[in-house]
Amino acid sequence: MLITLSIIGGFIILTLGAEALVRGASAIALRLGITPLIIGLTIVAFGTSAPELAVSVKSALAGNSGIALGNVIGSNIANIGLILAITALIRPIQVQSQVVKRDIPLMILASMLFWGLLLDGELSLIDGVVLLSLLFGYLTFSYISSKNSKNEEEIEAGPNNPLLSGLFILVGISMLVGGGILFVNGAVDLAKTFGVSEVIIGLTIVAIGTSMPELVTSVIAALKGQSDIAIGNVVGSNLFNILGILGVTAIVHPVSSLGFQPFDFMVMLALAIVILPFAWTGLRIGRREGSVLLLTYLGYMVYLINQASAQALV
Repeated sequence: MLITLSIIGGFIILTLGAEALVRGASAIALRLGITPLIIGLTIVAFGTSAPELAVSVKSALAGNSGIALGNVIGSNIANIGLILAITALIRPIQVQSQVVKRDIPLMILASMLFWGLLLDGELSLIDGVVLLSLLFGYLTFSYISSKNSKNEEEIEAGPNNPLLSGLFILVGISMLVGGGILFVNGAVDLAKTFGVSEVIIGLTIVAIGTSMPELVTSVIAALKGQSDIAIGNVVGSNLFNILGILGVTAIVHPVSSLGFQPFDFMVMLALAIVILPFAWTGLRIGRREGSVLLLTYLGYMVYLINQASAQALV
């Protein structure tokens, strides 16, 4: 009963937090003259990635590298195969050329770097410093470039008061973190009752749970006609997950890749690569592309469920 309440309560809090974050971020974008895309790639992406940070650091400190690493890999897979797919199915997403030419390629390179750093079996302190440094470089470059870009998308105005806009963002992020952790705790407790391994839990239940902020935020943004925030949230979150979440986690405590299969990394990288031609064609991700992404994700989930079933029989 408590597990069910934790999952349902977490989802409700996530929904309210996403609404507050999108409204506050939209208002900040209008007031500061920063494009909604940059807001999506930075403030919104950081806010929706906050649960991943909390879960990964907490898991690494507890010695649960399987959950810490699986959380990020699974979240990046879910962000594209589930979140972006569902958002596109609800409403086709318009994509700016900047995302295709710069941000998606950077996400692909970050995914390749992540995989390369793990070839020795763990993410070390030095690896964490490298990843975090690259994140700061990306954020600085994004901010500078945004000042030279014009707002290509009309967005719904949020609070006029800048303090109120900031409060909306802080409350939204806080609710996303709290709701995400509440959802994850309930889901993990449910999975553990069936004897599922940490790696599988991290790649599935925890990853989906910590990706719920991205899902709710992107769907709400898309329904409001704010495609830049929707696509920026997904691409930005994947970059934050690799460069920021793993960077901080590795600095706090080394993260082992023990128990992970190359196939998990291949799926993450393949999904990052495949959305490049999807987005390039007509500068939009439509329902057809969303269907392909969702079917790919469901196929990966079937693969993981089969692995979990095999483990349970051992």
